[in-house]
Amino acid sequence: MNDYSQLEKRLNYTFKNKQLIIEALTHKSDKKPYNNERLEFLGDAVLDLIVGEYLFKKFPKSNEGILSKIRASLVNESGFTLLARELKLGSYIFLSLAEENNNGRNKSSLLSNAFEAIIGAVYLEAGLEVAKDISIKLLEECHPKIDLDSLSKDYKTALQELTQATHGVTPVYEVLGSSGPDHKKEFEIAIVLNDTTIAKAKGKSKKEAQQKAAQIALKELKK
Repeated sequence: MNDYSQLEKRLNYTFKNKQLIIEALTHKSDKKPYNNERLEFLGDAVLDLIVGEYLFKKFPKSNEGILSKIRASLVNESGFTLLARELKLGSYIFLSLAEENNNGRNKSSLLSNAFEAIIGAVYLEAGLEVAKDISIKLLEECHPKIDLDSLSKDYKTALQELTQATHGVTPVYEVLGSSGPDHKKEFEIAIVLNDTTIAKAKGKSKKEAQQKAAQIALKELKK
């Protein structure tokens, strides 16, 4: 059985009911009579409230639209995975050997769900204020700057959401080519929407070029 005492130290919270933390750390692949899915469900709702209240107080002059966008950039799988990694949560999860061999301890979905379950468990045992203290402390450690500009850099996701809403399809990213020596390569990416190229950009990596192209495409589509 995994030793979760270090996790409790990291959380600065010691569970009175040890079965609660065990359940929060148990993935369904472990085939126990219990798993963390119900606590994950609860934790998701608790975190939505905690982050919503935090942003409401932090940005008193921001409107609902801005607050919703900032919350959406924090309350999601990648956001919770970041917090889970800060806790080294992957090393404490109970899961099957097959899932472990499948790199389960590093899977974003598994880490994110376990983090939600832990917060759900803390909420059940100690209440909202304790869950809030743990969550906000972690949030501020992982995000030294919390505002829309610093959190909304994922232009690819924003573009996908926009094109699905306006065109009913997702954009396709095509590599047009690369140039330069291996240690200083530059990639050119095109974004194609409904068989039409809507943006092109270059970057030091394919990922960087995709983000730059997506940023350009967003500006064009919003004109």
